[in-house]
Amino acid sequence: MTDDPLVQARKRAERAVQGMEDGSLKTAAFQTILGKLLADAGPADHVGQAKTKVATRVASQPVTLRGRILTFKSEDFFKTQRTLSEVREALKSRGWHYPLTTLSGAMQALVRQAQLRRERIAQGGKKIWKYSNP
Repeated sequence: MTDDPLVQARKRAERAVQGMEDGSLKTAAFQTILGKLLADAGPADHVGQAKTKVATRVASQPVTLRGRILTFKSEDFFKTQRTLSEVREALKSRGWHYPLTTLSGAMQALVRQAQLRRERIAQGGKKIWKYSNP
């Protein structure tokens, strides 16, 4: 076996999930196990670099609901008009779960700050709010 701690950690993580069915659960388990093994690996330079990359990626994630919504804005998500439900689904796809009542308050605050624009649209006999870039 090689002396490279990164390769050893990867192989240990692969062995740990070997009996699982392929799919998102297996991928998530592998990532979690590998992250834990790398965190426990020690001060080797290339392992430290791997930890720094993971820490940078995690640190760059916004932690507030408004910050997360503004991340979507920077990705041109609001280039087309979006409903609260569409925003909620986009947040869910990244693992951020919020009730519509919480989301509506944050969206209204962003409209008041002129970060987003909203317009009332008649859709299917109902009037709903749609949000877009100002």
